[in-house]
Amino acid sequence: MADDTPSTHPDTPRAVVLLSGGLDSATTLAIARGEGFECHAMSFDYGQRHRVELDAARRVAESLGVASHRWVSIDLRAFGGSALTDRIDVPKDRDESAMTHGIPVTYVPARNTIFLAYALALAEVIGSGDIFIGVNAVDYSGYPDCRPEYVAAFERTANLATRAGVEGKRLRIHTPLIQWPKTRIIETGLRLGVDFALTHSCYDPQPAGKDVWRACGRCDSCLIRKQAFEQLGMRDPALTR
Repeated sequence: MADDTPSTHPDTPRAVVLLSGGLDSATTLAIARGEGFECHAMSFDYGQRHRVELDAARRVAESLGVASHRWVSIDLRAFGGSALTDRIDVPKDRDESAMTHGIPVTYVPARNTIFLAYALALAEVIGSGDIFIGVNAVDYSGYPDCRPEYVAAFERTANLATRAGVEGKRLRIHTPLIQWPKTRIIETGLRLGVDFALTHSCYDPQPAGKDVWRACGRCDSCLIRKQAFEQLGMRDPALTR
């Protein structure tokens, strides 16, 4: 769904929110909405093996209410190099020491750079000066494109490379979760009305019936989520479906 019509509330600032359908991006959308932005979500079908996350993105967008939700198809399988886009096994049952050692094979080369470039184009078109992305540099992922210094560098590039930036309309990239532990992300999401049962974070979902997929419970993403919910005395709803 795309909506380029003028806002019904012209004084409300617009924001582009990258929405994967996972726990972090759902909380980020709720934060942007809570800060008073008119939210325009953007999701990507990039050839990921966990494409079921797109169904979660749709559910989250509908639940939280967005002004528009755009879908972009790009095929990063053309490059491969990741367990999410190539014939590489997703690591399972790793402990914290293994997760924090090196850059995991689930890293997708240049993914956030590509996603942010698309978000930047949309921001210019709809007259937005704000992009929200749910990257996190705390929880073990080791992804180089989730670091604060990377985001700051991209923001500088964005303001050099766009008409809006040249005309003095500064664009900001918001990363509200970047230094938060997963427990704080969950607590904030719950406070802002996120239904985490709608989200999907698993890297290697397993079939559980016709058009039904279940989180594996064993990949890094599942284990990090599960541990955070348990620390809060809760059960991850993604593992109960």
